Amino acid sequence: MTAAPMPQSPVIGITTYLEQAQTGVWDVRASFLPKVYIDAVTDAGGIAVLLPPQPADAAVARAVLGTLDGLIVSGGADVDPARYGQAPHERTGAPRTDRDDWEDHLLTAAIDLELPFLGICRGAQMLNVALGGTLVQHLPDVVGSDAYQPGPAQFGETSATVEPDSRLAAVLGDAATPLPIHVYHHQALDAVADGLRVTARTDDGVIEAVELETVPFGIGVQWHPEENAADRRLFAGLVEAAREHRAARTANAPSERTPS
Repeated sequence: MTAAPMPQSPVIGITTYLEQAQTGVWDVRASFLPKVYIDAVTDAGGIAVLLPPQPADAAVARAVLGTLDGLIVSGGADVDPARYGQAPHERTGAPRTDRDDWEDHLLTAAIDLELPFLGICRGAQMLNVALGGTLVQHLPDVVGSDAYQPGPAQFGETSATVEPDSRLAAVLGDAATPLPIHVYHHQALDAVADGLRVTARTDDGVIEAVELETVPFGIGVQWHPEENAADRRLFAGLVEAAREHRAARTANAPSERTPS
C-alpha cells in the first residue's frame, strides 16, 4: 500500500541585509542573513527563502508574496527617521532607503493579502513606521542604560510580560509568567500606529511586541527569538499560520478543467 504524500512544508520568505561582505578573494556588496534565522524556520517545519533588498513597487511585492506562504521581516539597521517625520539622532545609523522601501512594500502587500508575517526587532519597528507610528531613536535616553544593547554583538537578557488574551499568548501557550527574551536594540517603538495593539512590555515599559488584529497572523517582536534555539514556539506559530493560509488559498483557487 502506497503511503499518502506528505503536504509540502510552508515556504517562508525572510528579508535580508545588503552589506559589503568578504569571502575568499572577493569583497563585494552581497545579500546577507545570519543562519540562525534560517535554522529557526527549518526547525519549525518551514522552508526558508531569502528576499534581498531590490527595486520594488506594490506590484512587485504582491508578485513575490504570491509565491510564499509566510513572511519574516528580519532585524538589522535603523529605519530612516525621515519615514516618520523626524531628524536623525546623533546615534541613529545612516539611512538604508533600499531596504526601507523594499520592506515597506512587502509589509503593505502582506497585510492586504492577509499573508502571515512576523517582524523581528527592526521588522517590528518597520511595521510600526509603515502603518504611521514613530520610534524612540536612542533608547538609553529614555531608560538610562545600555541594557537593551550592552555592546557590539552582545545580546542583553531580560523578560517581557505578555498580554494574556493576545495572539502572541496563544502562540506561546503561556502568558502567566514573564517571558525570557534576548534583546539587541538601541531603538524602540514610541507612538504606536493605529491598528496595532501592544501585547508585551518589559518592567520599565519598553514595548517588546505588537500585533495587527485585522489579519489572521501579524506579529512584531522587538526581541530576537531566533537566538533561542530551545524555544521555537513563535516560528512554529508562523509556520502553522502559513500552512493554513496556503490551504485556504488552494481551496479558493479556481479549478482547472480540461477542455472537452
